[in-house]
Amino acid sequence: MKCTVCEKRCFVPESKTGGCGRYRNENGTLREIYPDSYLLVCPISAETMPIMNFYPGAKFLQISTTGCNFDCSGCVATVVAKEVSSESRALKKLTPPEIVQKALEENCSGIAFLMNDPLASYYTFLEIAKTAKRHGLLAGCSSNGYFTEESASALSPFLDFINIGIKGLSDEDYRNCGAGPGYKPVLRNIGYFHEKGVHVEVACMHKKDEDHKVMEIARTLSDISRDIPLQIMRFIPLDDSDIGTEPTIRESENIHRNAWTVLNYVYLFNSPGSECINTCCPQCGELIYERDFYGPMGSKLRRASISADEKHCPKCGCRLAVRGTLSNGSYNENDFEGGYPFTRALEIIEGTLAAIGVKDQKSIAGCWEEMLQENGLQKLHGSIQNFESYAGAIHRFGSRTGKEKEAEKLTAYMRDRIRLILAKTEHLKDKPRVYYVMGTPLFSLECERLENTLVEMAGGVSINRILACTGRPGMKTSAEKLNALNPEVIFISSFMQTPLDEFYEYCDELGITADAVINRRVYNHPIPCIDFGSPRWILGLMHIATCLHPDIFGFDIEAEAGAFYKEFYGLDFRLEDVNRSFAKPSMHWRITT
Repeated sequence: MKCTVCEKRCFVPESKTGGCGRYRNENGTLREIYPDSYLLVCPISAETMPIMNFYPGAKFLQISTTGCNFDCSGCVATVVAKEVSSESRALKKLTPPEIVQKALEENCSGIAFLMNDPLASYYTFLEIAKTAKRHGLLAGCSSNGYFTEESASALSPFLDFINIGIKGLSDEDYRNCGAGPGYKPVLRNIGYFHEKGVHVEVACMHKKDEDHKVMEIARTLSDISRDIPLQIMRFIPLDDSDIGTEPTIRESENIHRNAWTVLNYVYLFNSPGSECINTCCPQCGELIYERDFYGPMGSKLRRASISADEKHCPKCGCRLAVRGTLSNGSYNENDFEGGYPFTRALEIIEGTLAAIGVKDQKSIAGCWEEMLQENGLQKLHGSIQNFESYAGAIHRFGSRTGKEKEAEKLTAYMRDRIRLILAKTEHLKDKPRVYYVMGTPLFSLECERLENTLVEMAGGVSINRILACTGRPGMKTSAEKLNALNPEVIFISSFMQTPLDEFYEYCDELGITADAVINRRVYNHPIPCIDFGSPRWILGLMHIATCLHPDIFGFDIEAEAGAFYKEFYGLDFRLEDVNRSFAKPSMHWRITT
């Protein structure tokens, strides 16, 4: 028989499965193999999902499981879609009525299937959507949109919203994801769901030198409706992706501006501090909803210029294509819960294990399972903010995987470097004021994050502590506050960087006149992801110390990285092979089965 869940339409022999491994032919009936199994069940806000023009600020119950019908290079949810076993003991069994009951208990407006594709658990999601509807709850999902006409037709009466990630408008784009039939089924389904009254938003990646692909998608959507929101995801190279495919924030802002000429609602993600994440009136440009970057693929509603039920621009009266009412206060997720920060947590665990020589799937999965129980991820978030607690986590992972000696060697190396730096900085009288940003100048890193501790260990005074910004991983501040605190040095996070010439352009446009800008003491880290997310942050500490006190320190960071990679990964360090992944020290790194 042929599977009718997705347009790959796999032939499934009796007692066998199709390509995604999620459905089995049992006596001529297609059965879901892993029904009612969840890796994550927790509340999330609409903008974190992300859905932008649907019940702004509302709280939903996120459900996520494992598996996917696609196999995309550089997938931001690789650990969930490809690496967590569908039989993992970390999965929780909950029936559709139990999921709905939890949503009601959490005072959620609805239920959202996110991160991995609902097409990997279609029958489970269909039953949940039906049950949700009977209890007055909304139901939606994020998906690659590769439904068959049959599966889309069965789901549409119970679906309230959908975010469809489109890979491009060529058959090659879909063949690269293992979807032979090409791109046309996705366009068909966007049009179909829109016609059926489902709120549709579309997401696409923006890679370097691929502006034409984004504009082609924008123009194609405008033929269906100019009111369909387009979410442009600035590409973050993870997993096996080349760092050279990452556009700058400025480059992605430019394509956002161009797409806004053909669509009424366009949003730019993965660009901390950018104004392009806001909702503006399509007629006069008035700011309607102001948002912050809120981790990969997410945003957070901060301020609205209209009341809960208002649907018109307060300046020109234009009717706004926003469904549902504005929530009274946006829900704030826990540190590693809600959206893609959950996958970053699993990457942090994997990246720590990599540095003690663990790269086999079974051992990694065992540590994931352990941390996913008894509030382990919340404890992990606290432990990675300072060395001693992080060292404890490294030793626990070493004991769990039989790598005690390797864990001891890693923590000894890190402790020696920290002691060396502290010995020369802790009694310094002249400690420069340091500001830590992510992406653009006004996006201040959260005051309790590790990067601020690195600044202090390296002999600086963290003004992020004074700003006391919260949020995940921070929030916007103002040029006035920044100028008043007058940082002497600025560091840009190595997870989301901005070329220095563009950073100085932003400072000029924003009126930032701090000493760090005037004296050209703004620094990018020379290697991606060396100040957070894996033991490689010890390299970031050495770089910060050298930048703050070049008269005391002279660490050659690439040479230090070469020694670190050889000692702890068994690899020759090649800068061009390192991307934004916390989990994998090289784009060529592979875990073993």
